[in-house]
Amino acid sequence: MTGIELVEKAIRGDDQAFLQLMSENKEALYRTALAYLKNEEDALEAMQEVTVRAYEKIKTLRMPEYAKTWLIRIMMNHCYDVLRKKKRYVLDERIGEWKGISDDFTYLEVEEALRHLSEKDRQLVYLKYLHDLKIKDIADMTSTPEGTVKTRLYKAVKTLRTFFEGKGEKGHV
Repeated sequence: MTGIELVEKAIRGDDQAFLQLMSENKEALYRTALAYLKNEEDALEAMQEVTVRAYEKIKTLRMPEYAKTWLIRIMMNHCYDVLRKKKRYVLDERIGEWKGISDDFTYLEVEEALRHLSEKDRQLVYLKYLHDLKIKDIADMTSTPEGTVKTRLYKAVKTLRTFFEGKGEKGHV
């Protein structure tokens, strides 16, 4: 059974097909949640919430070939909701434990660099480089012209490159 056939079965109400679809996309969804929420527990909770949301809305998916993109978009929207709620209740940023991070703090530097981008540009970088989505898919997903996506990605990467070049001059890795 192809991926599209699986999605079509899930849309028609086949619970096993839906579970298989979620299983095939769990890594991409988890990475998205972790990238946004920066916390394993919150990411796992987001996985559960997105599974419920996707199950309730699977019948609204019009183009089965974009199922993965659709799921990632649901995850991103949920993460935005979670972050907005946290901002209302928490004044200081909470610094979570960084599990699996090497001692060179590269991960922290990447996070710091990404914070220099606008939310829209950060989203494009996540979709392109974390999820390896095509420009066309990103454009469809964000309702943005392909040329605009390319331009914004180019500028975002240039900003990141400038950030890291500046770090290198100061003796950082």
